[in-house]
Amino acid sequence: MDLSRYTECLSRWPAHLEPGLPTIGALFLLATGGLVVACKVWSFVRVLLSLFVLPGKPLRSFGPPGSWAVVTGASDGLGKEFVLQLARAKFNIVLVSRTESKLVTLSEEITKQFPNIETKILAMDFSRNADEDYKALGSLVSGLDVSVLVNNVGQSHSIPVPFAQTAASEMNDIITINCTGTLRVTQLFVPGMIQRRRGLILTMGSFGGLLPTPLLATYSGSKAFLQQWSTALGAELAPHGVDVELVQAYLITSAMSKIRRASATIPTPRAFVRSVLSKIGRSGGSSTYAYSSSPYWSHGIMAWFLTSVTGTMNKTVLSQNKGMHDSIRKRALRKAEREAQKKST
Repeated sequence: MDLSRYTECLSRWPAHLEPGLPTIGALFLLATGGLVVACKVWSFVRVLLSLFVLPGKPLRSFGPPGSWAVVTGASDGLGKEFVLQLARAKFNIVLVSRTESKLVTLSEEITKQFPNIETKILAMDFSRNADEDYKALGSLVSGLDVSVLVNNVGQSHSIPVPFAQTAASEMNDIITINCTGTLRVTQLFVPGMIQRRRGLILTMGSFGGLLPTPLLATYSGSKAFLQQWSTALGAELAPHGVDVELVQAYLITSAMSKIRRASATIPTPRAFVRSVLSKIGRSGGSSTYAYSSSPYWSHGIMAWFLTSVTGTMNKTVLSQNKGMHDSIRKRALRKAEREAQKKST
């Protein structure tokens, strides 16, 4: 090697760039990457603390014993479980749902299990969006100290379906029940909560509102609406001492999901509601929206991964989600075909 030529090259090297050392740009990129990784790790640690370690606000902070909780969609599944667990926490209960016979049966069950708890019932079909129903609900709760409202009533598609093939009646029912019904009920109770400077409004959201869901487009859109509305409402009511929380949920064993067997990612209503009521005020795995929570442990981890790692709007995630619902639709159609053949024979 020509030593003189090597020496000449070294003499031309900028003084601030020592041979063999990284440039300032490289150091900046390295530091930035390290900071991003550290933020992600810290974000995940916060999720784990929220899901497994830190307690939520006690239910008693929203109202004294003898105050009332209102639960819509109260007769089955999640709604029924909210009713039972709130009654166990010594709240009197207003049960609102479509089928009066189921409400009567549940009211009698509460009286038997919790003799000191009062109940009121109202049979109400939210798909009607009838003014007289909301007036009846307002009259029923007039003068009551309503401390907790659980907006649980909701409807999805009967099976996954392309938007172009969705029946107009089904679209109308989903929007009317999920969106209009939730808003109208909440508006009945917000003034009293503001006046008392305390209260809790829980609204059942869905991963369908967090993650755009092909073949459930109308339902997904309705839950996305509730997501945005609930976050905005939370910011409005926080200065008045009223807590608002949208609960993000993946699948739960219920009539709506048509899933009967529980698993690590699909809890029973009892397990899910227990996690919701024990983690009020904790975000769980929900880091994208304020005043939202994914309190069940596996749902929280899934929500964090979707929002912080993969993203919810990219084509790969949408394609996988569509593929899953395509498969569900095909199975549902085959089942309907078999049942139709049985009836015809």
